[in-house]
Amino acid sequence: MADAPTQFTRRTLLQAAFATAILPGTVRAQADTDPTSQEPNGMKISLIFNGMTMTASLYDNPSARDFASMLPLDLTIEDFGGNEKIVHLPRKLTEDGAGPFSNEQPGDLCYFRPWGNLALFYGGYRWDGLIRLGRFDDGFDPLLVRGEFPVRIERI
Repeated sequence: MADAPTQFTRRTLLQAAFATAILPGTVRAQADTDPTSQEPNGMKISLIFNGMTMTASLYDNPSARDFASMLPLDLTIEDFGGNEKIVHLPRKLTEDGAGPFSNEQPGDLCYFRPWGNLALFYGGYRWDGLIRLGRFDDGFDPLLVRGEFPVRIERI
């Protein structure tokens, strides 16, 4: 019985040393995976419709990663609201990427949570219920062409 307190003390010291060595990396890793991140994650996608191709850089958040996991997709892109085109997705995305943002601008690629669709903005906007998935790389001129078109969305 006299050895039990010594073993416990050694075990406690070893566990504390182990936690001290690993904990800073764990905290850093959690900080690097901010669910509302609006920093590019290196993944790019293309949208091909009406003989035009647009590319976008996705952000590093769970909703954008969920969207990328669905690709490639063949869907329909259509006009909505005079400032955006929308694409109805085959299923809803995770909402883990939800979080406030206030620097809305044309060229944003968003997910509209209530309806489960993509929102591709070519005009100013301010809506609740949006998760920003990314940003178009070279402008948004193809979105200005009015009409409904088949669209192919794929990773590049």
